[in-house]
Amino acid sequence: MTDISIRIEGRAGRITLQRPKALNALTYDMVLAIETALDTWRTADIDLILLDAEGERAFCSGGDIADMYRSGQEGNLDYGRQFWRDEYRLNAKIFEYPKPVVSFLQGFTMGGGVGVGCHGSLRIVGDSSQIAMPECGIGLVPDVGGSLMLALAPGRVGEYLGLTASRMGAADAIFAGFADAYAPEVDWPELKAGMIETGKLPTLETAVPKGSLEDLVPQIDTHFAGETLGDIARSLANDSSDFAQSALKALNRNAPLAMACSMAIIRRLRSANSIRQALDQEFRYTYRAVAQGDFIEGIRAAIIDRDRAPKWAHAGPESVTEMDVSQMLMPLGSNALNWKEMP
Repeated sequence: MTDISIRIEGRAGRITLQRPKALNALTYDMVLAIETALDTWRTADIDLILLDAEGERAFCSGGDIADMYRSGQEGNLDYGRQFWRDEYRLNAKIFEYPKPVVSFLQGFTMGGGVGVGCHGSLRIVGDSSQIAMPECGIGLVPDVGGSLMLALAPGRVGEYLGLTASRMGAADAIFAGFADAYAPEVDWPELKAGMIETGKLPTLETAVPKGSLEDLVPQIDTHFAGETLGDIARSLANDSSDFAQSALKALNRNAPLAMACSMAIIRRLRSANSIRQALDQEFRYTYRAVAQGDFIEGIRAAIIDRDRAPKWAHAGPESVTEMDVSQMLMPLGSNALNWKEMP
């Protein structure tokens, strides 16, 4: 497969995404190929897994969702549901993998890229790194296990990152729990070569350039502790600071239903101890998203027509009711994720 290179080099199983012109967006076939490799390498004579990508602009900008739009337009709900089932199973396998998984996250790592690159043992970022969960902008909730990292982030940082889709540089990603260590990207080839030769994780002690997220925590905690999405919007509207007005602009831009459901999921997961709990919650929404939510309209506005003018089902952050959220996040019964498929 030309989109991805899977091979063993020295003591490492290597997976390299090879769609740089498409910002290494993850296709369905790539998801299945990565899972097959990980299953095979459980018993292989290697010590670790090394995940990277070609090109300078992105590790992985997310899932390739154009096919979901086409199938949804045709009334085919099964394609997206099966994609998410298989992708979420891969996310859990990376999180629970018995051997160290190391990722190098240059440029954009977003959405589905977080699911592949941010659940391993050592997640390395550099000066170009930009990590985000932008799903609310297309009518989805932060998924691929990203909701768990948002739930475990300091204070109300998870709500802030999830609802506004704000991007994190290296320091902010480490602070929020999406990355572990910083290394100048010029040093990455040497780090990879060392792991391939020895099978051992490197010790990274390079000081990370300062970020902005940690200093914003007092403002984030003040505004994003509201009980409802409307509470958060009203709190931001009553603050004339640049931070508050920028955050409010994001809330007024993104899908109200997706943001309200994201809040609910993040808060349900604050006491979670397993990525499976997060994926189960996320799948309740994504299972219903094509038929009941704003997902198709979100893709249309962002990817298909590119008019950046989605017509969401709800007028704004204060229009979403508890019933709306409950209907999207009800248990799926026999349609829920089947963890018996896992090894």
